[in-house]
Amino acid sequence: MKDRSIHVLNFMGLGFFEPAIRLATGEEVQKNLVILFKKVFLPILSVGLFLIVWHSGATYLYNIEKDARIEKALVDRGEVASNEMRVCIESGDVSCQPNTLPSPTQVWTAYKSLLADHRIIAEKKSAFADKVAATNEKREAQGLDAIRYTGRPSFVDQIFTSLKTVFAGFLLAFFIAVPIGIMLGLSETLRSSVNWLIQIFKPVSPVVWLLLVFMIVKTLTKNSDTDSSFIISFISVGLCSMWATLVNTSMGVSSVDKDYINVAKVLQLSVGQKVFKIILPSSFPLIFTGLRITLSVAWMVLIAIELLAQSPGLGSFVWEEFQNGANDSNSKIIVAMFVIGVIGFLLDRIMLTIQKFVTFTEETA
Repeated sequence: MKDRSIHVLNFMGLGFFEPAIRLATGEEVQKNLVILFKKVFLPILSVGLFLIVWHSGATYLYNIEKDARIEKALVDRGEVASNEMRVCIESGDVSCQPNTLPSPTQVWTAYKSLLADHRIIAEKKSAFADKVAATNEKREAQGLDAIRYTGRPSFVDQIFTSLKTVFAGFLLAFFIAVPIGIMLGLSETLRSSVNWLIQIFKPVSPVVWLLLVFMIVKTLTKNSDTDSSFIISFISVGLCSMWATLVNTSMGVSSVDKDYINVAKVLQLSVGQKVFKIILPSSFPLIFTGLRITLSVAWMVLIAIELLAQSPGLGSFVWEEFQNGANDSNSKIIVAMFVIGVIGFLLDRIMLTIQKFVTFTEETA
C-alpha cells in the first residue's frame, strides 16, 4: 500500500510527499527527516521570506509615496493642507491613499473582492436567464438566436475565456505542427528545403502574428456575426507557439533508430503503419517535450494577444485595471499575475503527467 501511494504521488509530480509517507511508517527516520526538511520545510520558509521581503518593499514604497504627497500638498497649498493630507492618509481613507506596490494583505483583500464580485455577477446572470427563459423558448421555436446576457464578465469568467483561448490555440498548433513535423522528419530533402522558413518565422513577435491574423480574419469575417476577437486571439496564439512542437516532432521522427525502420521494411508495413506503429511511439518523448513548451509559450503570449485583440480574457482585465487607476487596481493586477503563474504551472504539470502516462518516461523537470 505504501509503495503504491508513493508511486501515485511520483506519477502526479507530488514526490515531495514521499518522505512524509516513509516517516509515517517509521522507515529511516533521520534520513527522511532531512529529506522532508529540504523538500517541504525549506520551500515553506522561502515562501515566508518572500512575503516578508514583499511586505517590507511595499511598506518602503508606500512611505516614499506618502511623504511625496504630503510634501506636494505643503508646497502647493500650505501647511494646513499638508496636515490634512497626513491625517487623511493615516485614517485609511481610500480617496487619498498612495497608489504604489500593494502589500500581501492588500492583494488578499483584492482577491476576496474579485470573488465577491464574481458571485454578484453570477447571480445577475442567473436572474437574467430565468427572466428571459420563456422568451428564449419562443425564439428558438421560431429559429431565432437566444437572448444572451451582455453584462460585463467577472474575473473568473475572464479566466475561463483565457483558458478556452489557449486550449483552442494549443489544438491549432498541435494539428499544424505535428503532421508537418512528421513529414519533415521523414524526408531529409524536404527538411533542408524548408528549414530556412522555420528559422525565419520561429522568432517572429506575437504582435506581428496578431497583426497578420487580424488582416486576414477581419477580411474573411467582414459580414459575419462571429466573435472575431476570439478567432484572432486563438489563431495568433497557435501560430506563435507551434514552433517548438514542429521542431521537436521533426527531430524525434528523424532520429528514430534505423533498426526499427529496417524491421518495418522486413515486415513490409505500409507508410501509415510505419508512422503509427514504429515512428510515432519512438518519437513521443520529444513530441511531448515540444507540446509542453508549446503550451507554456501559448499561455505566455496569450496575455499580450488578448490585450491587443480586445478579447475579454485576463489580458483585457490587466490592461483595464492598469488604465482604471483605482486605489485597488494595482492589487488586482498582482492577483492576476499570481493566477496567471499558478495556471501556467498547473498546465505544465498536466502535460508532464500526460507525457509520463503516454511515454512512460521518468522526466521530472
